[in-house]
Amino acid sequence: MTLKKKAEIMDKDGIARAAGRIAHEIIERNKVTKDLIIIGIRNRGEHIGRRIRELIEKITNDKILFGVLDITLYRDDLSEVAEQPVLKETDINFDITGKIIILVDDVLFTGRTIRCAMDQLIDFGRPKAIQLAVLIDRGHRELPIKADYVGKNVPTSLNEVIEVKLKESDGVDEVIICEKTQ
Repeated sequence: MTLKKKAEIMDKDGIARAAGRIAHEIIERNKVTKDLIIIGIRNRGEHIGRRIRELIEKITNDKILFGVLDITLYRDDLSEVAEQPVLKETDINFDITGKIIILVDDVLFTGRTIRCAMDQLIDFGRPKAIQLAVLIDRGHRELPIKADYVGKNVPTSLNEVIEVKLKESDGVDEVIICEKTQ
């Protein structure tokens, strides 16, 4: 199976606007930032989370704790993903109990990644709340999970794939929709 680029959904400016809008919505909803912690799901959720954190800190002049979650061992499809999965480091070196966690990912699809992330977060403590921020919500949920903050809703078919590319990992900021071809 190969992927054929169908359309560009967001460019660098569109991604920046979406992150800015999400940052403002987080501040507006939570009012006080002292109990906020932003945790990005490795890999691109981490980068988007860092950007949102920087924006919130710039707007509020408050320092926000930041962590990174690698959900590899919590996946329910681990045997399908790879025979020898590549484990990366989870970096949460602070107590999350009683805090408001802003969990950040790039694309919300079936909801399974978010379920895995929430399972892992609970192993670190009992947060007051977990709120979800995603750059793209493409629909097709298999689990009852809904994002609190969405950069852009992009209805897709199951024959389509959303690719988020970020400067930190891919050298460019863009979101494209691709079609699966044989």
